[in-house]
Amino acid sequence: MFPPEVAAMSYRPYISSSSSEHNGGGGYSPDRNPNPLNLSRRSSSSSSGGGGSSFSHNARIAVALVPCAAFLMDLGGSPVIATLTLGLMCSYILDSLNFKPGAFFGVWFSLIAAQIAFFFTSSLSTAFNSTPLSFLAFLLCAQVNFLIGVWSSLQFKWIQLENPSIVVALERLLFASVPIAASSLFTWAVVSAVGMLNASYYFLSFNCVFYWLYSLPRPSSFKRHSAPVVYHGGQLPDDLLILGPLESCFHSLFLLFSPLLFHISSHYSLLFSSASSLSDLFLLFFIPFLFLLYASTRNSLSWITKNPTQLHHIRLVNGAISLLVIVICLQVRVVFHSFSRYIHIPPPFSYILLTLTMLGGAAAAAAAALGMIADAATSIAFVTLACLASAAGAIVVGFPIWLLPLPSVSGFYFARFFVKKSLPSYFAFVVLGSLMVMWFVMHNFWDLNIWLAGMSLKSFCKLIVAGVVLAMATPGLALFPPKLKFLTEIALVSHALILCHIENRFFNYSSIYYYGLEDDVMYPSYMVVVTTCLGLALVRKLFANSRIGSRAVWILTCLYTSKLAMLFVTSKSIVWVSAVLLLAISPPLLLYRDKSKTASKMKPWQGYMHASVVALAVWFCREAIFESLQWWYGRAPSDGLLLGFCIILIGLACVPIVAFHFSHVLVAKRCLVLVVVTGLLFVFLQPPILLSWTYHSDLIKSAHQTGDDISIYGFMALKPTWPSWLLILAILLTLAAVTSLIPIKYIVELRTFYSIAVGVALGVYVSFEYFPQAVILQVLIISTMICSSVFVVFTHLPSAFSTKALPWVFALLVALFPVTYLFEGQVRVKSLTDGEGITEEERKLTTLLAVEGARTSLLGLYAAIFMLIALEIKYKLSFLMREKAFERGGIKLSHSGQSNSANFPAKMRFLQQRRASMVPTFTIKRMAADGVWMPAVGNVATVMCFAICLILNFTLTGGSNRAIFLLAPILLLLNQDTDFVAGFGDKQRYFPVTVVITSYLVLTALHSIWEEVWHGNAGWGLEIGGPDGFFAVKNVALLILTFPSHILFNQFVWSYTKQKNMAPLLTLPLNLPAIIITDVVKMSGDRGISAFPEEDNLLLWKGTIQGNKETVFKGTEYKLTLKFPTDYPFKPPTVKFDTPCFHPNVDMMALVAFA
Repeated sequence: MFPPEVAAMSYRPYISSSSSEHNGGGGYSPDRNPNPLNLSRRSSSSSSGGGGSSFSHNARIAVALVPCAAFLMDLGGSPVIATLTLGLMCSYILDSLNFKPGAFFGVWFSLIAAQIAFFFTSSLSTAFNSTPLSFLAFLLCAQVNFLIGVWSSLQFKWIQLENPSIVVALERLLFASVPIAASSLFTWAVVSAVGMLNASYYFLSFNCVFYWLYSLPRPSSFKRHSAPVVYHGGQLPDDLLILGPLESCFHSLFLLFSPLLFHISSHYSLLFSSASSLSDLFLLFFIPFLFLLYASTRNSLSWITKNPTQLHHIRLVNGAISLLVIVICLQVRVVFHSFSRYIHIPPPFSYILLTLTMLGGAAAAAAAALGMIADAATSIAFVTLACLASAAGAIVVGFPIWLLPLPSVSGFYFARFFVKKSLPSYFAFVVLGSLMVMWFVMHNFWDLNIWLAGMSLKSFCKLIVAGVVLAMATPGLALFPPKLKFLTEIALVSHALILCHIENRFFNYSSIYYYGLEDDVMYPSYMVVVTTCLGLALVRKLFANSRIGSRAVWILTCLYTSKLAMLFVTSKSIVWVSAVLLLAISPPLLLYRDKSKTASKMKPWQGYMHASVVALAVWFCREAIFESLQWWYGRAPSDGLLLGFCIILIGLACVPIVAFHFSHVLVAKRCLVLVVVTGLLFVFLQPPILLSWTYHSDLIKSAHQTGDDISIYGFMALKPTWPSWLLILAILLTLAAVTSLIPIKYIVELRTFYSIAVGVALGVYVSFEYFPQAVILQVLIISTMICSSVFVVFTHLPSAFSTKALPWVFALLVALFPVTYLFEGQVRVKSLTDGEGITEEERKLTTLLAVEGARTSLLGLYAAIFMLIALEIKYKLSFLMREKAFERGGIKLSHSGQSNSANFPAKMRFLQQRRASMVPTFTIKRMAADGVWMPAVGNVATVMCFAICLILNFTLTGGSNRAIFLLAPILLLLNQDTDFVAGFGDKQRYFPVTVVITSYLVLTALHSIWEEVWHGNAGWGLEIGGPDGFFAVKNVALLILTFPSHILFNQFVWSYTKQKNMAPLLTLPLNLPAIIITDVVKMSGDRGISAFPEEDNLLLWKGTIQGNKETVFKGTEYKLTLKFPTDYPFKPPTVKFDTPCFHPNVDMMALVAFA
């Protein structure tokens, strides 16, 4: 029997796409392949080698390789992640450029580089403390990395088309290697998290899971016959399967023996120390063996035989032996070891009855699973076995003799349900089983005075009994008619609520109280993951069988998933908060999804309603968000930060609504972006929130209203933060205008109001944030920002009068620059010099500080303003030139480069008509005619921006030569203006950059020479023939020798023509002296300082320091001795002055003290 993908189905004729095309679409040929598998997934593939097919097992492979990749990146750390990210980004760029082979090799080179980085950054040798184990671990990591590369290779369509045989081999390699590597790496990860205890059983569990996923017969994604093959019976031939007999045999042997060998190698000293240790050996072999026998029902043992009778006998005989051994070993290893207190009968009767209970139950379950209950005899045997097992189990746990008919009748009804499929029998079993559970709980736990997780044991017992009863009743309720499936939904939701409540209490309360004694108790986190996965799998199975509806799936999925939040956020209410938030977010994904229709099932009013519910749910989660931020930042977050994260969460939660149901509505997307950006602005700026009382949370109020800081540090005067609201307003207005939420493009009055509002907001923010005590200066800054905003907005979206008014606005802006600059310096001088007892030298110093403050504050602001204006003019002129070129060709473009024939939305047509009526004479030609000032204004803005940046460079870095290479490209914004430079055109656009770099380097070189020879006296102080004169002449001569190369290079940049003479080659040797002397100076080190080791001792050095000629030490020479310790550089050397030196860092013993 094959898995569901290849299981036998009813016979249907195979009709390929090519046959339907040639035969008119309805013909049937008996020679066609009758296998129904090829109808859906393979009919679209090409007929030769499966070249048109795609890899259909991506989800199955991702289950294993994605967690493995995450674990490897965690082991490798940041270098591996950075290497992999950079390589994959390059591969993505190559793929976007349609360079497919480059993208393919880029992926492989990224993985190889990541593996090399992993080898050097991971600490495998120290983690295992064994060279062989470290080597094996590294090989395992390399194998997984290679398998990830193979999986990535199967995603390239061109490889599938050009190399069909290679992709078949890669698919086979992937399925043959993944179960072995993934089970080993998963076990490694679990052992790293929880320790080596029960590591062999973890390995066994992962082996079984991956054997089921990859080792069962699966149809290949790429194998196709080039000619029709006739076969019948509903089964695929072996040559269409991924794995062959050899791989299946190896996987079976690996499943059987690898956990056992792993246990022997890790516990070899304790193998025969006790009965429990010996039982582990049998369990680790026979549990996989029993699993393999069950997997044989899915044709996993087809490599042994395909005869159904032989397979049945193999399962029957070997299964019976395996069950017997497993039951006996479980009794020794688990039952008598951990649950002996609940066994109320003495040995040997306890062994006999317990064996009968466990073996009988296991045999009955195996018979039902294998479908062996087929006739009257097997039915009677099954019922009898169920009754005996139930009665024996009741006797073992101490059930009264006079109540023994109760478990026997319960087992009878349970067996009768399986035989007769009778619902009354099942609910009779549920009632009787519930009574037995209640008796067991009351008999063993009811009278104990124990508190568990903040609640009494009686309350906990009630929850457990309710959960068990609901779990027992759910399978029967699932068999009810479809009209009554709401009962199943109620039972499942109730059980999920009880489970969430119990796990929330146990996971968040870590203490057990027993008569005042306290012991630490930990509810394991993996139990939360296991119950979540089982619950989600059950929900999916019931929904696939139409036992529950979509609303129940929605609620159950949210409840089970919300439990995972406990693993990340430490809050007692996080489960219910997460459940509410998921219930608000998930409806667009789980309720309104309809794959059969392309249109959305959600109406606009429903979208608004769900968005409101999301906002309400986020408000309900405010305390959990506050606690999470407090845990992350280590302190109570501000109100602005909390509100920002709430807004971001609302925006992200509304993404499914827009993405799945309103993706065609542009306004919805723009509003969503606006909401997310608003949240980000609140997070970064954290403005003061005056309405924090809306939180209505005592937790948040108590966190902010702490008196400790005030009592210890007192009240501190803080800078007002309300101007940040104005910056948020300006950014949001700009974003709304860019996304056309505010239609400034069509209404001139609105455009004017918008530009002034943005200018006022930015001006008030800058003035009150950085210049809070100068009213006149604030007015000047606000005026500057208004002029800048008006100029940029009306340059980008011109109107009828803007072309004449904007030059005056720019002139006002230029005039405001020196006024504001000088006034700012005077304000600082006045604020610093107001006071008594200030000397003249102090006044000069404060004046200098005022000038420096002006340079570092206003210059940066005006540089940014002029840069923005230059960019805007450059863009506008480029657009006008392009539109003029297209108008000559009969095509008219809009600002976005699209055809201007695009239709406006219906609601915006009146705006277009109003714009046309208000400016009927405004055209692009008039803009070109009236905008002759634009190149000149752009050039002035560019030059001013560059000049201000040069001043800032001298102020902040002292005139760094490297900065000019970053500042000179600003001149690329210069426009073609004959008034600026005669003959300056598009070919000469790089000339200003190169000329400025050349001039700057020459001037700074001359300035450096001047600083070297200038000593501050009345004259140059240059002694003809002295060392200073020689230095100046030498460097000036070297500088002059480089002039011809500079001139020729700039001449070429200006003319942009190929040089036909030999001048560049002839001038090239003139640069060599400067290069050689520069390298010699670099290699010789600092002048006046030298050190050399002794001939026979490299740890003893002799040094010499020449006194600086600009200090009192001029003309002196100091001898030093440097002794390096043997463990250098972990300890500093000992430095001793052999020549007496008077310095604060030299002690009485002439030793240098290292700080």
